[in-house]
Amino acid sequence: MGVYTQPDRPSGRGRRENISPIKATAKELNLPVFQPATLKDDAAIKAFRELAAELLVVAAYGLILPPDVLTQPKLALNVHASLLPRWRGAAPIQRAIMANDSVTGISMMRVVKALDAGPVLMQCSCAIEPSDTGGSLHDKLAKLGAQSLKRTVDDFLQGKVRETPQDESAVVYAEKITSADRVLDWHLGAEVLARQIRALNPSPVSTAKIGTLEVKVWAAIAVHKESNMAPGTVVAFSEHGIDVATGNGILRITQLQPAGKRAMTAAEFINGFRQMLGTD
Repeated sequence: MGVYTQPDRPSGRGRRENISPIKATAKELNLPVFQPATLKDDAAIKAFRELAAELLVVAAYGLILPPDVLTQPKLALNVHASLLPRWRGAAPIQRAIMANDSVTGISMMRVVKALDAGPVLMQCSCAIEPSDTGGSLHDKLAKLGAQSLKRTVDDFLQGKVRETPQDESAVVYAEKITSADRVLDWHLGAEVLARQIRALNPSPVSTAKIGTLEVKVWAAIAVHKESNMAPGTVVAFSEHGIDVATGNGILRITQLQPAGKRAMTAAEFINGFRQMLGTD
């Protein structure tokens, strides 16, 4: 038995090396920990083979698993945060919120060479609430994933695992979130922008220009009223929020963060940066 996680990396202002939560937990349980920079070299493959693992469980590992690793155990199992074949790929949680999906879930899938294309062993659904952020949905799916993993491992140990091929005609890809995905395009509708902001909270967080100031936008709601102002124009502000015209409706920003400052409510922002809003 062994636990694999990526190498420790420096973080924070002091650039100190921090161990991952999975490494910390493995050490508490006295499990051997392996942290190769790659699984493609002969030494890493040899070390894995020596474990003689019958079951390999993968969850957001972040390194490519070569065929020599995938074919060693009886089953290589991946915990994926969507109802496959919808949202294969790197950002299934964020893309599901952006697309206004009402439901997502966990898929337990056999790992194959193609991206998230293996047969599914089990699926469990999870509702996406209108208030869900990328962070809150991640946390719900993490709990659901742990429950689903236990059930799947139990089935594996009892020889009851059943595999169902994915429907290739229904595949949708969840492309990796890029810097371009963070920028709010005011020509889009308020509902679309509100979902984008929720999806990217708490990371990497949406960005926009409010008046004359570049900010991170942490929270906002779509307001169902129209404006004849150009998209991106601040049309009103109060302690309830900063109203910005969009391509369809008004986006009311309720929490934001100027560069070098902490995140703050709209009321706090107005008190400190009223002159930046460009309107009275």
